[in-house]
Amino acid sequence: MTRIRWIQIALAGAGVALGVLAYRVQIDNLPNTTSLRSVGSVAAAWSFLLAGLVAWARRAPNRLGPLMIATSFALLARQFRYSHDGLVFTVFFLVGELGWALFAHVTFAYPFGRVADRLERVFLWIAYVVAIAFPLAILLVYEGTERLRYVDPFPRDNLLLVFESARAVDLLQDAFGFVAYGVLGTVFVVLVLRKFLHASPRARRVYLPLLIAAVAAALWAVLNGILTFATTPPAIVYDLFWWQVLSLIALPLAMLWGLLRARLARVHVGELVVHLEETPVDGLRDEIALALEDPTLELGLWLPERREYVDAAGTALAVPDDDGDRAVTLLEHEGAPLAVLVHDPTLRDEPKLVEAVAAAARLALVNARLHAEVRAQLETVQESRARIVTAADEERRRIERDLHDGAQQRLVALALELRSAQRHIGENGDTEVQRLLSSTADELQVAVEELRELAQGIHPGILTQGGLAHALEALAARAPLQVSVDATAERFSPEVEATAYFVACEALTNTVKHADASKASIGARRENELLVIEVADDGRGGATQGGGSGLRGLTDRVEARGGRLVVESVPGSGTRVRGEIPCAS
Repeated sequence: MTRIRWIQIALAGAGVALGVLAYRVQIDNLPNTTSLRSVGSVAAAWSFLLAGLVAWARRAPNRLGPLMIATSFALLARQFRYSHDGLVFTVFFLVGELGWALFAHVTFAYPFGRVADRLERVFLWIAYVVAIAFPLAILLVYEGTERLRYVDPFPRDNLLLVFESARAVDLLQDAFGFVAYGVLGTVFVVLVLRKFLHASPRARRVYLPLLIAAVAAALWAVLNGILTFATTPPAIVYDLFWWQVLSLIALPLAMLWGLLRARLARVHVGELVVHLEETPVDGLRDEIALALEDPTLELGLWLPERREYVDAAGTALAVPDDDGDRAVTLLEHEGAPLAVLVHDPTLRDEPKLVEAVAAAARLALVNARLHAEVRAQLETVQESRARIVTAADEERRRIERDLHDGAQQRLVALALELRSAQRHIGENGDTEVQRLLSSTADELQVAVEELRELAQGIHPGILTQGGLAHALEALAARAPLQVSVDATAERFSPEVEATAYFVACEALTNTVKHADASKASIGARRENELLVIEVADDGRGGATQGGGSGLRGLTDRVEARGGRLVVESVPGSGTRVRGEIPCAS
């Protein structure tokens, strides 16, 4: 066995022996006590000893175990102040109140073995000073025959007596009762509740034993206050005593359970490995959060090409500083960053649990990162497609303006000049030349109309000026079959309107070319955050979404806007093309 283990065994033996002696001292020297009450006092101290030894053995780096053992010895030593031996009385009356200061120390040090809060550290300094200063001051003026609180009036030697003053002894005991049981007891309960209420959800579960400490401290303050200031204690004192004993026994055992929960959790990590194999990527964060008992946990997956952490959906995750509010644990795979866990700071003191869960989840995290990479790449592709479609629409509008303002206007001017020449020649009589000029002017007018139609097909100006509804009505008017239009007059963004318009154009073109239809309909309406464009005909049906480049191109255009295109075409029952385009403002 190691040296530490021998020390632990020795402390266990010493604690048991000291408890037996403390029991005998109470039975032999404390008035009005009973064997059962003495056993209760010793059992409360032994519960700290047991919990401290187990905690020290299981979590050696944590100083809470030794603190619990020290508290146990201090509570047992407190009973020796009832001794009639002068030396024993003097020594243990002087240090007897340290047990309660150590009790407060254990409470504030739970579960990490250290006291981090400044107010709690100040409180402990005051508690230790009060626990020593007041008993010392009493001993300096206590003659040894008058009654002390808790101590029978049996004469005893006080080895620290400087001068006798029964009045000073009473005043000091009253002052100690007010400061220790009234002020410090109340402040302790307030600090415990403050620690619990200000904690994170995970920390509150860890801090549940602190509520037991608050109850024990409140009972201790009330019980000792009554015994300090009441000449004849009421019967309720004995009920309070047993509630105090029960809370003192429950506190270290609850703390021990809290300390060992992480160890028990690591035992079940093997089950987590199997469970994660069946967990979808989107649920990985929830499973890790459940294993670590931290609902606030955030999971970020490292994307090397973007050099940033993203969540399972591929969205960038901002990693905070590893400060007091949030803790950050970086995970690696084959020497390279794999993931980051942003979690409750209470997990800093449970690195083995975090490491065990991370090891169990490593394969799933690798798969999740691949999934996030695909999602991120898909998002990038979608953004790229949207930019391409937007650029194409802008180019269409530019070409339409150039044709309208350039070539089309010049051809119109040339036609006017030919008409003018025709009239001039007609006045001078040359019939053949007049006929040629008239024919040329007519052909030029046809060319202008064809050019205007071409410009409209590239990007109709009416779409920009009048909106989608007017553009669809103009489209229906030019169609060689009966087309009804039912379109909302609401205006949408230029990109959304252009996408809907070209869906209608391509679908109507397919109807004219391939459907052998007698009539068609065009509908456009808003459905929540979508603009729905539908084109239906009564043709032969049988069209497929991937059957031609036109519909494939429309599908790409609509999906580039984050929407979808659906083609319903049953042979003999016509065709319905439905486009759903996001239009949230």
